[in-house]
Amino acid sequence: MDETQPNPPLIELRGVHRYFRQGRVRIPVLQDINLAVYDNEIVCLVGESGCGKTTTGRIMVDLLKPSAGEVFFRGKPLDSLRGKEKAEQRRALQLIHQDPFASLNPAHTVGQILSFPLKRHRMTEGRGGVRRRIWELLTLVDLTPPGDLVNKYPHQLSGGQRQRVSIARALTVNPKLIVADEAVSMVDVSIRVSLLKMLHRLRDELGVAIVFITHDLALAKYFAWEGRIAVMYLGRIVEVGPTPEVIANPAHPYTRALISAIPEADPIVTRSKQRMTLRSEDIPSLTRIPPGCAFHPRCPFFVPGLCDVEFPRLEHVDGYAQQVACLPLARGLGLQEYAPIEEPELGS
Repeated sequence: MDETQPNPPLIELRGVHRYFRQGRVRIPVLQDINLAVYDNEIVCLVGESGCGKTTTGRIMVDLLKPSAGEVFFRGKPLDSLRGKEKAEQRRALQLIHQDPFASLNPAHTVGQILSFPLKRHRMTEGRGGVRRRIWELLTLVDLTPPGDLVNKYPHQLSGGQRQRVSIARALTVNPKLIVADEAVSMVDVSIRVSLLKMLHRLRDELGVAIVFITHDLALAKYFAWEGRIAVMYLGRIVEVGPTPEVIANPAHPYTRALISAIPEADPIVTRSKQRMTLRSEDIPSLTRIPPGCAFHPRCPFFVPGLCDVEFPRLEHVDGYAQQVACLPLARGLGLQEYAPIEEPELGS
């Protein structure tokens, strides 16, 4: 929890673990996740596919229960909420899925899709009130004129329009937090910027917090420059802090590797950019997560007897504004390029 914030977090994950089972094998998808999101804040979850970003987002909005640890809504455990408090929490936490076509009922029109949550949660009164609110929502997400779209079915819309309808549906219940799971990954690049600008505008106008899930660090840099980035690797948060600090002064070796791989606008700069060379390109399986730091088999700064033995905790270290889970940094050893000891040749 951030002690500099006057109010409790909107949503907070404390020591969250999540396991799935594949036959008799228990797969640790999330391990010791600690993350707080405050009102009107932007937080980006960044990492490779399969690192647990989506699972973290679904636990935040109470679509999945943690196997261990607790989730808090405004300082109260989710499991303790009842009655009106539970109804408030369900309205406050909303999810935008990655695939807008799969998340919208193909048998319902845009008007019907938006009217169901309005009626279910009694957000408006009367047929006229529902119709006015639908018009307002479509205008809010830049789907104008609303009359041209309200009677259309999802298959009659473009990918960008479908995603805007998904965002409008999330807004029907006046949420306090929206978890956007790869919300722009399935639309054209030309549409992405307009969707991101729209989400920024909604955050400013409505005061809604946004957790943006993406595998693209460049996209996270653009969207969350005034917020925070949390970098995930194999089910763990390895670095979290203000976006400018994470981008300009990355602490964890994995974050450094991600940033070194971002292409620059100038192709000459991109070609001359020094990229980090990993010890291995292979990502370990979730069924066989390495002991100690899960990144150590790939880390060029690996310290034998330390990184492969002890489990790193997310903490502040000297020289960095963000928190990082890296044992050499935590012990004040710094990061030195790993040079394996060469075995002598036969006959020498």
